[in-house]
Amino acid sequence: MLAQDGAGVKSAIQDGRISVTGRARAEAAPDFATVEIGVDAKGATPAAALDSASAAAKAIIALAAEFKVPDADIGTTAVTLQPVTRTIRQPDGTQTEKPDGYRAANMVRVRLADMARLGELMRKALDAGANRIESVGFGLRDPDAAESAVRVAAMKDARAQAGHLAEAAGVTLGRVITIQSPPQGGAQPYLAAAAPMRAKRSGAPVPLVAGTIESAAEVAATFAIAP
Repeated sequence: MLAQDGAGVKSAIQDGRISVTGRARAEAAPDFATVEIGVDAKGATPAAALDSASAAAKAIIALAAEFKVPDADIGTTAVTLQPVTRTIRQPDGTQTEKPDGYRAANMVRVRLADMARLGELMRKALDAGANRIESVGFGLRDPDAAESAVRVAAMKDARAQAGHLAEAAGVTLGRVITIQSPPQGGAQPYLAAAAPMRAKRSGAPVPLVAGTIESAAEVAATFAIAP
């Protein structure tokens, strides 16, 4: 009797071919962190609000340079300016909106290789005038290498599965006919990232844990059965 009562082997071996799906996962320590730091500022005029936000953004950029972050790893992600209003209650009990100046925001993304100093960077950015931290994420500078490695492992898994099925069926495994990665409707390799967070003003660096980044891959492969 074949393994799995023959059902699994028969479903994978058809028309002189063996079809399998190989899977693999791998974890790696991230080699950089990204954080978006910025400021919301309010002013009586559009220029006053924007100038205030711009001054804080310049301080954040200068701080990143002090941490030896290359210019290529510093970039503006958003600049916004909009009027704001406040609610006024009238003597008759009704409410109306009255202009109340302008609000501007300027966000800067910093990519830091020295992840051990990320919390320190965030704390000093607050001291420099920042009041927003939109998100923190961790990644790999060469994700293609990690993806390629896990796909190779998935292909090895596919070949190993095909070999086991061939042995169970009493046939000899031949050459590979087709390879599809990812399989039709299969999962793409992915990288895990940290969740968005808000920073609080405090006297200590913000505690952060990078963890690991997981890559996953699936490879659908079809092998011939040797004569």
